[in-house]
Amino acid sequence: MQPIDAADYHDLVHVADPQLSPDGERVAYVRKVAEDDESYAATIYVVPTAGGEPRQFTVAEGVDSQPRWSPDGSYLAFVSTRGADDDRPQLWILPTDGGEAQQVTEVAGGVTGIEWSPDGSRIVFTQAVTAEDRDEGRDFSVDADYEPESPDPRVIDRLVYRSMQQYYDGKRSHVYVLDVEAALAATDATGPDEPSRADALVRLTDGDADYVGPGWGDAETVYYASKEDHEEPDDAVTFDIYEHPVGSPDDGADADAADPEVFTQTTGWGGMIEATSDGLVAFPRVPEDRMSMRQVDIVVHDRETGDEVVPTEPLDRTLGFGGFEWGPDEERLFFATPDDGSVVVHSVPGDASDPPEPIYDQGVTVEGVSIGEESIAVAQSEWSHPGDVFVADRDGGEPRRLTTVNESYLSSRAVAEPEELRYENDGVDLQGWLLLPPADVEPADDQADESDTDAAVRIGDEPYPLVVEIHGGPHTQWTTSGTMWHEFQTLAASGYAVFWSNPRGSTGYGEDHAMGIYRDWGDVTLSDVLAGADLVCERPEVDETEQFVTGGSFGGYMTAWTVGSTDRFTAAVSQRGVYDLTGFYGSTDGAFKLVEYDFGTTPWEEPEFLWEHSPTSLVPEVDTPTLLIHSDRDYRTPANTAELFYVGLKKHRVDTRLVRYPREGHELSRSGEPAHVVDRIERIRRWFDGYSEHFDDPPALERDPNDGLSAGEGDEDENDDTEDDE
Repeated sequence: MQPIDAADYHDLVHVADPQLSPDGERVAYVRKVAEDDESYAATIYVVPTAGGEPRQFTVAEGVDSQPRWSPDGSYLAFVSTRGADDDRPQLWILPTDGGEAQQVTEVAGGVTGIEWSPDGSRIVFTQAVTAEDRDEGRDFSVDADYEPESPDPRVIDRLVYRSMQQYYDGKRSHVYVLDVEAALAATDATGPDEPSRADALVRLTDGDADYVGPGWGDAETVYYASKEDHEEPDDAVTFDIYEHPVGSPDDGADADAADPEVFTQTTGWGGMIEATSDGLVAFPRVPEDRMSMRQVDIVVHDRETGDEVVPTEPLDRTLGFGGFEWGPDEERLFFATPDDGSVVVHSVPGDASDPPEPIYDQGVTVEGVSIGEESIAVAQSEWSHPGDVFVADRDGGEPRRLTTVNESYLSSRAVAEPEELRYENDGVDLQGWLLLPPADVEPADDQADESDTDAAVRIGDEPYPLVVEIHGGPHTQWTTSGTMWHEFQTLAASGYAVFWSNPRGSTGYGEDHAMGIYRDWGDVTLSDVLAGADLVCERPEVDETEQFVTGGSFGGYMTAWTVGSTDRFTAAVSQRGVYDLTGFYGSTDGAFKLVEYDFGTTPWEEPEFLWEHSPTSLVPEVDTPTLLIHSDRDYRTPANTAELFYVGLKKHRVDTRLVRYPREGHELSRSGEPAHVVDRIERIRRWFDGYSEHFDDPPALERDPNDGLSAGEGDEDENDDTEDDE
């Protein structure tokens, strides 16, 4: 068997967003592969729930996303960048009984958050556009070659003026409704007097505010949320929830004539609305006190009575990825939560008459859920594979695997199985995992004569040096799979033991566990992580004299805090971290709220306290060789604090290097350009190799900056052997 390597990322297939057809007989999903060093191809596939070969449903051009069946299953709507010279996704509709997809929007802001009306006549969505776009009608129709001008100079008036990896530049999110029949008719129009795509659109909202999370109730009612009425919306966490009557499709352009009504409020990070046809409106809510550490619950508001219940209240778990949805009978809600190192799907009556109950608890990482009349479809990853589509009966039974998208790749690779560890620290029960290098690994034929960069020749030399990985968030959890599957397996295949854990602050173990790091990110987390590392180092397979540490985002903060607090580690790699809390507070996007909630203060109230809890304050204590990795467009954890930490290390003569990735944002490790994803993992491995006695490699600082790196040499996707069926 061949070892897993960083460059294998080019060969891996990823699945996402499974969607059960209304009759429960098919699942649509997104299949994503690296197209080249800089881009991905994401295509929609459909697989029968009874079993059978998946079928490619859309052409392999651009990036497709958000597949959504019409209520009667006759159409599949999706969003795609195909045919565009930029990354503005447009809405497309594909007949499911045969025929080609038709583009039904040509809007300047791009389309996101699509949802069919219950009668299948309309689709609601949002797009982010400027006031000028709205005034000029570019939010209804724009030429394909339209290019917005970049601000010069960029004038900023908002408190939060950028996010993740882009500036807002005056754009606001607004809600639109598309008449499907009119839009499809417009695609066949040829004359100037015939209907256009713009004629099929109605804008429901306007003004200098963001309107988010739209969802249908009955076929004539749309719900959405906004912070419009707050003096400083970007600083507010209270959302008004609107009911907007839109009439029948026959009303045409008058569909937005009725005035929207604010009928309740919620607090949280974002608005998501899921409503029933008889007026039960579900939305998330988080208590404002220490909000970032609290559990996200689902609230159900009855429009007829005005009563509200919280059906998730008995469950001491926070709402996970993807939100929630009503089942087809509109009586029960379905949602996923992080739970004890895995993800569990729950069901609960919308009237809160019974507590939530797990309906899918397989001890795996669930990354997408769709609920049918009798079945549930999920995208899940496990230690043995990075992700596939499964289906299961809602009332129990073993799930059935519908896809094996990486079968040809995995059949020739040695995948190591992690061992779960349970341990205690400061009276708190903790969970972690240890991954040892796989056994019986042989180099591939084309690697047999390679030098010390060949991962395969490393296997078998025991004990193994240890890599301690620390997760980001801080309020998230790690599992045995998910987005870290490839990195962990690559490090293990390279001859390292890998340990990771969910210390206090993590989700999945209850609210008290998440709040355990209030006003103390560093020492509490470090104590929990080192307790697990101590347990691992008792193993004869692990070389306790050589330990390395890495992590990203909050994990980058913790890596820097670790090397400033202990000389235990031989070398470190800190990625996209926060190194100065005051600098982070003033340069991040809305994540400055993490400082306010997790530390209960601001730079003006306790500047010295925040400095003492910033890794840069510990720079004089650092001796550990530390590589810093950051992205140029990371506006979640901007690079300015990494630059401060880097200069501090250089001034104190610590072995260090700062690697910056152009065009990348905070999601580099998860969705960055394929060549950058590979390069990042290889640089981590090379940095550790250079300070390890187990390998003969010199330190990275003594080598050419790109010596021994193979990013950009990925092979074509060996699993992509399916024909285009659109």
